[in-house]
Amino acid sequence: MAGDFDPSLDHLTAPALRRLSAVLASVPGLTAAEARVIHRGAAEALEETVRRKVNRVLLLELNAARISGRLTGATPEDRWREWKATAATPEFWRSLTPHYPTMRSRLAVIVANRCAAAEELARRFAADRADLAALPGAPGGDLTQVRFGAGDSHRGGRAVAVLHGSDGRVVYKPRSLAVDRELARLIARLAPALPHGTVIRVPEVLSRLEYGWAEHIAHRYCAGDAELRAFYRGIGHWLALMRLVGGSDLHAENLIAAGPAPVVVDCETLFTPHAALKPSGHGAAVDRASELLMGSVLRIGLLPGRGAALGWRGVDVSALGALPGQQPHVRVPVVVDAGTDTARVGVQRVEMEAVGNHPSPDPVLARYWDLVLDGFAELSRHLDALDRRGDLGGMLAGFADLPVRVVPRATEAYAELARMLWHPGSLHDEAAACREAARLLTEHAGNQPGAPPDPKVIDAEVTELLNGDIPFFATTPARGRMDGPGGTAFGEEQDLIADALRRWRERESALDRDVIRAALVSAYLNEGWLPRTARMAAPLIRHDDLDPRRRRLAAGMARRLLDAAVRGDDGTVTWIAPVLTSSGWSVQSLTADVYGGAHGVAITLAAYAAETARGEADEVPGLDRLLADLLHTIRLAEDDDAALRRSATPRRPDPPGGYVGIGSWIWSWLLLGRLGAVADHEALTRACALAGELPAAVAADEVYDLLGGMAGAVVPLLRLAGRAGDARYAAQAGEIGERLVTLAADDGRGARWPNADNRTGLGGMAHGSTGIGWALARLSDAGVPGAERFAALADRAFLFEESLYDADGDGWLDLRETEPQVTASAWCHGAGGIGVVAADLLARRASPRWQDVLRRAAASCWKLGMGWNHTLCHGDLGNWEVLDRAVEAGLGPGGLTREHLYAYMIGTVEEHGPITGLARDAFAPGLLPGMCGILYQLLRARPGTPLPSVLLPDPGA
Repeated sequence: MAGDFDPSLDHLTAPALRRLSAVLASVPGLTAAEARVIHRGAAEALEETVRRKVNRVLLLELNAARISGRLTGATPEDRWREWKATAATPEFWRSLTPHYPTMRSRLAVIVANRCAAAEELARRFAADRADLAALPGAPGGDLTQVRFGAGDSHRGGRAVAVLHGSDGRVVYKPRSLAVDRELARLIARLAPALPHGTVIRVPEVLSRLEYGWAEHIAHRYCAGDAELRAFYRGIGHWLALMRLVGGSDLHAENLIAAGPAPVVVDCETLFTPHAALKPSGHGAAVDRASELLMGSVLRIGLLPGRGAALGWRGVDVSALGALPGQQPHVRVPVVVDAGTDTARVGVQRVEMEAVGNHPSPDPVLARYWDLVLDGFAELSRHLDALDRRGDLGGMLAGFADLPVRVVPRATEAYAELARMLWHPGSLHDEAAACREAARLLTEHAGNQPGAPPDPKVIDAEVTELLNGDIPFFATTPARGRMDGPGGTAFGEEQDLIADALRRWRERESALDRDVIRAALVSAYLNEGWLPRTARMAAPLIRHDDLDPRRRRLAAGMARRLLDAAVRGDDGTVTWIAPVLTSSGWSVQSLTADVYGGAHGVAITLAAYAAETARGEADEVPGLDRLLADLLHTIRLAEDDDAALRRSATPRRPDPPGGYVGIGSWIWSWLLLGRLGAVADHEALTRACALAGELPAAVAADEVYDLLGGMAGAVVPLLRLAGRAGDARYAAQAGEIGERLVTLAADDGRGARWPNADNRTGLGGMAHGSTGIGWALARLSDAGVPGAERFAALADRAFLFEESLYDADGDGWLDLRETEPQVTASAWCHGAGGIGVVAADLLARRASPRWQDVLRRAAASCWKLGMGWNHTLCHGDLGNWEVLDRAVEAGLGPGGLTREHLYAYMIGTVEEHGPITGLARDAFAPGLLPGMCGILYQLLRARPGTPLPSVLLPDPGA
């Protein structure tokens, strides 16, 4: 817990530290100065550990003393000093025992364990110091510093430590490093097959039976492009090698960029057992997609991916991700008003600390991503050749009896439970807290594949957490059955090397390549991210046979959707792709939303079916079945989620948004009904049921915007009110409007909506004032109570957006940037979305104001927004709609005609193929960021089409 709150803990630690000092002074081979260095490092680490355990109790006792009047000082600072002096006495700590009966005994265990671990390290160092000279960079002289606690503690307070000398440093690990040594041997045997200049390696080690010493790897940025290229090719080699040996848990702290060499500094989690996944309840296709991904390169942990756990939601801890500036702020507990008698626990938003996993200060992954793929492919080919010769199995045989670690539960989950177990309430009633911890671990085992469900194992895990350690599980590849804390064991015995070889031989190589391509986008926070690559070449503009060419392109994309589908034997279907969730981008089966998920794909397939029935699209065999299966999958997931909501299990409300969340589901059902894909009765019934979930979602909403926040539900509710003939839904929309009024920040520049991630508020459609202003403007048109107030606030929101217009840059500033820059005319964050809103409002209320906005937005889209990709979110097919509406209104860029624009759209997709905006070679089926949006606009481009725009969360009347 951060903050300056430092009552003395000497009463808890001093006796043990005095004993440790005496023991260290007697260790043969240590100088007196070195004994003091080890003691100082142990004392610092111990104080930090104990302080984290007792801070909340001390704060509670401080406030109790203040409230009861026991503190008599004249000022808050005087009363703090008075209480601090009291807290330093043995009597104070003895007085806590009736309230927290087991706290002192638990602390005594932690103190004793940490001191014993420090003594153990000292004796091992003294015994091995002569042999350490063989390790590169190891200290040869006296120790000058020892840093304990580099990582979590396990098995009796043992933790990694870094030992510094005057001429070097070495890393101590309280586990066998035999597996590290064997992995180094395997790499050496493979090295001749790697391209010249490419190096992957692990630190050199000195391994003992139960512990070892490792070379300290210093981080160094690459010196130039050649080294950067070697580094990223090496990442591809690591992906192939770890895919073979079942590596996992390779997060950012486990890889160091040492110039051109990516060095894996902790490789203890090899040959990780595969556990059967629990059924999701969303269908066999979704379960099959999850199994495919869990067996793919994604499991290794090197590739970017966002966390979903409480406290780590949206955080990317991967070795290749964790990019600077692309992490959400993490909320951490801090001491507020430290140094006064009103000190208390608060929450502070902090940035994730940078680690040494990146080879440059500002990594541009898109520039080198092809090299990751190349490195993966070339080492995979070599490993396959070795296997065909019968050599691969023998090369892995040396791992059979070496100890490896297994991580059946995420460390973050243990950390959350540990905090709970050291809460004052838990310390007051330890038995009840332990029962709750065991219940949560049992529930976790029901949801997390491979987590131990055995009550004996769970009890041992809780005991470890009580003692301040993270539970540790280990096995050997030849055995497979895991040894857990407290002498427990679980799992089946199995040959993990044989299983790894089987999985290597049966792997889906194309899936691995697709996952690597798709994972790139997970490194970035925003759906509007564009790789800084060159524009596509301008297409040859041909005006002949436009409609047949459009139909051929649309049919080709529909067939590709068919081919890429993952099917289940229960009639369900999904796709594996990068999708936007409330935690950020993730490579997974499609989520339930319009933006990039299943609902958007269903809308596109329904539109294709409707156009085929009209004779305006070519028939694609199997597409009707695909739509029926997708609707079945959506219903199954929706019904399962509804059942969970009705159960007693607490769950976080879904977001209310118009593209990600409940609002998106409401308008997608209404549109699917309008397109004839489902009966009107079902569309209305499901939409009305979903509207009943909105109040809880709105109450929990912290983003407010159109894409994922409450503003996105306004127009879907208004349309539902009209379709159902029920004014309650319009009133519900009005309540959201009132909440948006209270949340707005309004000053001379206009109105915007700050939130936890954007303190100043943003412009633009997806997350900013234009999208929220549009929702309020449409709400004011509906004549609900407060309409004038909503209209006035909408005008203030549009005024804020106007303040961001940069005439010299021909566009609107993007406030997500540290130094705001003109955005590339995207729907999500720039002129594309602003133009769509202008066209919609211009059609409803002809005014010079909206004519001017549409004219400028179209000019920006034509000049800055074309040629990057074809998506609706930030590409040509989204900007086409703005330009088409502007030209129709006589406001388009000079000389541009609808016919030329139509020919341009057909020509660029013909010439380049459908290019999505996430990672150009990745398959992304989604509506806004992927292929379905391109297909939908091709269907919609024909003159006289009845298909509505999907660039607003509005199914139409």
